[in-house]
Amino acid sequence: MVYLLSQTLNGLFSAALLFLIASGLTLVFGVMKIVNIAHGSYYMLGVYIALTVVRQTHSLLLGVIAAALVVAAIGWGMERLFLRRLAGQDLAQMMMTMGFALIFRDAALLIWGGDPFTLPYPAMFRGSIEFQDIVFPIYRLFVILLAACVAAFLRILNEKTLLGAKLRAAVDDPEMAGGVGINVALLSGLVFAAGAGLAAFGGVMGGPILGGYPGIDFDLLPLAFVVVIVGGMGSLPGAAAGSILVGLIDNFGKALVPELSYFTLFAPMVIVLAVKPTGLFGRG
Repeated sequence: MVYLLSQTLNGLFSAALLFLIASGLTLVFGVMKIVNIAHGSYYMLGVYIALTVVRQTHSLLLGVIAAALVVAAIGWGMERLFLRRLAGQDLAQMMMTMGFALIFRDAALLIWGGDPFTLPYPAMFRGSIEFQDIVFPIYRLFVILLAACVAAFLRILNEKTLLGAKLRAAVDDPEMAGGVGINVALLSGLVFAAGAGLAAFGGVMGGPILGGYPGIDFDLLPLAFVVVIVGGMGSLPGAAAGSILVGLIDNFGKALVPELSYFTLFAPMVIVLAVKPTGLFGRG
């Protein structure tokens, strides 16, 4: 029982990081219908930018802020200068993001080198908490709670605010939304930047555990896409549910049957799509 509870908590930690990545990915697809292959690169860049800031300031908080802002600006520039010119050209947009992913990967290797690293733990979250026979790192528990807070904030923003109403209108019918005065182009840019910033934020949060290295982007990207596909493209509740499902399945699969870890990860996706092609919370 202790083993199962410990693995469940580890799976929830994985789910928390996956949600921070997948929520931005599903928002971008929902509003702009872009399959962004470079989304994992935002996670990777967030870790590297935080590393640079932490080395200079010894503050992970400043690293989080810098990483989120810089990567959000990169995402805004990508959308504004490149992807917007290819509006409606799905294949061209996907290949453009693939090109950016390769550029970011090589740039990270050139600037920071290829050695793997980890970010330092915040001093207040070092150590572990013990409950009966379960010992769990405080930092991992903090990340789980933080991701839950981010999910609650995004839900309130999406369902209870004017910005959320405009966002839902842009998702449902962008042409009609533009006709009633909503600046869909500006909204798309903001969503793209916010999605990039969320992925970078997730990168910094995962940095003390998973670390960073050139190639971590393509290691995490398939997991993020599984989350989005299982939960339903464009659905924030789907991203949350998919993250929990994929995080738990991936963690238990690697712990119990590591030789079948990819099968245990992708088999549920195939089953969900066979039963409901739009995903758990997707709409046709």
